[in-house]
Amino acid sequence: MLVIPAIDLKNGKCVRLSQGDMHRETVYSLDPAETARQWRALGARRLHIVDLDGAVGGKPHNREAIRRIRSAVDMHIELGGGIRDLDTVKACLDDGIDSVILGTAAIKDPVLRAAACERYPGRIIIGIDARDGMVSVQGWTETTATSAVDFARELDPAAVAAIIFTDISRDGMLTGPNIESTVALARSVSIPVIASGGISSLGDIRRLMEVASCGIMGAITGRALYTGDLDLAECIAITAP
Repeated sequence: MLVIPAIDLKNGKCVRLSQGDMHRETVYSLDPAETARQWRALGARRLHIVDLDGAVGGKPHNREAIRRIRSAVDMHIELGGGIRDLDTVKACLDDGIDSVILGTAAIKDPVLRAAACERYPGRIIIGIDARDGMVSVQGWTETTATSAVDFARELDPAAVAAIIFTDISRDGMLTGPNIESTVALARSVSIPVIASGGISSLGDIRRLMEVASCGIMGAITGRALYTGDLDLAECIAITAP
């Protein structure tokens, strides 16, 4: 199972939000590229980047910071936030991003979702963010009437590279992941699932490893790494194949 450090970008800075609230941010670094180098040096093989400004505004806002991160590290980078048309998907991939995450666009525009998967097979990840089990969009500012599991079942397992499942109530709160909901979603599809939200201890990683056979390929963690509650090198050591 992969342990994937997260870099959330807001105004070019590396920040973490509490429960997705854009007004409840903590700035952890003014140099996201250097942060990426630190995670790579500790053994990370994959990096999760979210353009928070883009997620709310509907188009990427931190492209220069993302390019600097790409130039700084030789690891798989997945990127989400404000990617809502094919031109933006292409621009991100042309900048060297390995996988593009469609969140709001995947839910609101199934035609775009299908076209992106067809044009860029194996490079499209679907981000499903849920509040109380229901899909949330527009940078977590709008909750839909669709359940996370129902939406996941609509996805084409032959076309989607992975699903990132985030429990918004756990995100940035250091309260542990919602393993029950993550397992329920993973069991409902044949698409690999990446867990996100609330991962704060080695115990959380071990609990996810115990259910990895349900289809959980990795876990994204952010705030716990920045606060020192979680040691990335230790996580990678226990999850290495």
